[in-house]
Amino acid sequence: MEGAEADSRVEGANRAGETPEQVVAPTATTDETSVTEQGTELERSIGLVGGLSIGVGTMIGAGIFVFPGLAAGRAGAAAAGSFAIGALIALLVALPTSELATAMPRSGGGYYFISRSLGALPGAVVGLSIWLGLVFATAFYLVGFGNYAAAVLVEAGVELGGATVVVPLALVFGVFLTALNLLGTENATTVQKYVVGVLLSILVVFLGYGSLDAVGIFGAVRTPEPFLRFGLAPVFTTAALVFTSYLGFAQVATVAGDIKQPGRNLPLAMVGSVLIVGVLYVATVFVTTSAFGSATLSELGETAIVEVARAFGGRVGAVAILLAGLLATVSSANASILSTSRAVFAVSKDAILPRAASRMNLRYGTPHVALAMGGGPVLVLVALGRVEVLAEVASFLHLVMYGLICVALIVLRRNEPEWYDPDFRVPAHRLVAGLGALASFGLIAFMQLTSQLIGVAVMLVSAGWYVYYANDVSLKGAL
Repeated sequence: MEGAEADSRVEGANRAGETPEQVVAPTATTDETSVTEQGTELERSIGLVGGLSIGVGTMIGAGIFVFPGLAAGRAGAAAAGSFAIGALIALLVALPTSELATAMPRSGGGYYFISRSLGALPGAVVGLSIWLGLVFATAFYLVGFGNYAAAVLVEAGVELGGATVVVPLALVFGVFLTALNLLGTENATTVQKYVVGVLLSILVVFLGYGSLDAVGIFGAVRTPEPFLRFGLAPVFTTAALVFTSYLGFAQVATVAGDIKQPGRNLPLAMVGSVLIVGVLYVATVFVTTSAFGSATLSELGETAIVEVARAFGGRVGAVAILLAGLLATVSSANASILSTSRAVFAVSKDAILPRAASRMNLRYGTPHVALAMGGGPVLVLVALGRVEVLAEVASFLHLVMYGLICVALIVLRRNEPEWYDPDFRVPAHRLVAGLGALASFGLIAFMQLTSQLIGVAVMLVSAGWYVYYANDVSLKGAL
């Protein structure tokens, strides 16, 4: 994994008040630390379970707690197939990402892979865009947390002002999660593991009972709904809608610099999290469509799963599934804050952002400036509200990154530079990565025009920043 730095350098000093400096790329890695020529970068403190909890915890939000009613309204019972197609596409991207991550197990994930294979400009656009995209997504998750927390209190008979408490609750918890990540990656990962563990326990009980009910062991005998009631085409258009549920697996690669035994744990965490979440999504659609039918689920919309749980277990069931939704937003927000800080950390170490952003807190071993640059804007967006459109913008930016990751794998396999020595190699890589790139770029066409325009604007601003601030940085080929 050692290799000479190729073109990672600063050609001139076009930044006011700065002198030319060498951009030092990581040159070694161990199972315990990421090492640079300047010393230890980050302690590797996240194991396989922690990696899985980041991937699963980020993905398990909207797919289960928002989409069942919406997806069933479009595709009926065949919405289960839509989620399965989404999982297949996610695997087409997760496999190339896994190979690149084992070759370059560094903080930054997609930014690092793209910058080292396609060059500094594409890398800068992806790195800065994903920083902002993760900020948008985290704000969305925190507002979701506030909504679920308020709903749980209402179901429990506690009235605290209804919708007026959503933003204050989101802000308080946003500060808490940012502080938790500042006090140590192990602390944040431990909380993530417990939250995801409780969340999965609730879902397994709900889906287990619901599956027995669906086959007639419990409850009334039900007549199965025709699987392709709305035809085949809606299955694919619905897959484009629900694919946003699978956008979290790459957060594992973003924190690759923190992962122990990266050659083993990175592929297992990324591919494993997609498989686990895919099974849960398909089971959820099966249970919900069996309980109420697609027409009723469509009428219930985003609250469909809560009403299914209420039908199974009364108020206790409704509170339990609301609590699960609350935990899902906590895990998604926590993983996103961690990933945001690592994206900023990686970009700043390459001098695309000011180097001050990569400073480490020596007491806790965390990038405190990068955490502030992630958590601060999130709190501003939460306070302003109206973050729903920004969530789809985050999906747009992730899909661009996923498509370029697949292109990066094809480029590196074609050139096979001396330093490229992954522990995991994708079989039939051209086919897998080619399909992954086409699917990622193709799904963008199904998004709202507003989200597409904002996403393009974010990328143009990122490119403008690179031209203004860092156009003398060359990274292609460096390791």
